[in-house]
Amino acid sequence: MISGNWTVVRELLWSGMSKQEQRIDGKASRDIRGKMVLLGTGTSVGVPCLGCECDVCTGGHPRNQRTRTSAILGLPEGNLLIDTSPDLRTQLLREKIAIAHAVIYTHEHADHLHGLDDVRLFPFILGHAIPLYAAQGVEDRIRRVFDYAFSGREHTHPGAVPQLELRHLEEKPFRVLGADVIPVPLVHGPNCRVLGFRFGNVAYCTDTNRIEQESMNLLRGLDVLILDSLRMRPHPTHLSVPEALDIVEELQPKRTYLIHLSHELDYTTFHRELPDNVHLAYDGLEIHLT
Repeated sequence: MISGNWTVVRELLWSGMSKQEQRIDGKASRDIRGKMVLLGTGTSVGVPCLGCECDVCTGGHPRNQRTRTSAILGLPEGNLLIDTSPDLRTQLLREKIAIAHAVIYTHEHADHLHGLDDVRLFPFILGHAIPLYAAQGVEDRIRRVFDYAFSGREHTHPGAVPQLELRHLEEKPFRVLGADVIPVPLVHGPNCRVLGFRFGNVAYCTDTNRIEQESMNLLRGLDVLILDSLRMRPHPTHLSVPEALDIVEELQPKRTYLIHLSHELDYTTFHRELPDNVHLAYDGLEIHLT
């Protein structure tokens, strides 16, 4: 339990609400139960890219404004955040989502991890440390990069460091916040393994350049596939658009949304070149969980 002068909410009004928002310590948080919200859909440097003068980066089209890739799901017992991007605070403010009840990590790269300090306020709402579901490599990186959260030193004041509860994530199905999750192992170049996640008939697979057959079998029968697709040209650690479309052709999901998009893919034109059931994702896109 978090102690100090800040008000700790004893009961989160999650159930039995008829309006499209929750009240959290007097503040409104949009009710996203039954949905996945794509908080960010951009590559590791974001779009627009610093210093770039291409039409995508300078044109100002809202769907070309791509923060670093992450998502949040409204599950029966709370909001599950997938990754903590460096843009996390901005993303949650933009979407009017004031709380995450747990975090699950795909992998340890900076563009998916380094916004972790932005969860510091959540324990004041939850009344306890926020659970982080992480594979061993991710946990090791968290303990190194955010060592101040685990130092054991007496805190100068409540909220001085994030209150975190690390929970080991294995490559087998588990349950979180009232929902079943199937981890999907993915290959992200020669030096990194990533976990995608299947929630019912919706799957989220970011940061991969190859999906092995065993994992492909975990992705059959989907209503929605959210899939990495960096650019048209090949890349050593990410799927290209043609490679992503080959996966879609084999899996035959009802709909596919491409994420982790670079500035080489202009939403204003390129979305019209895709098959009817494949779409460029964009920040703020809502997907119904099935």
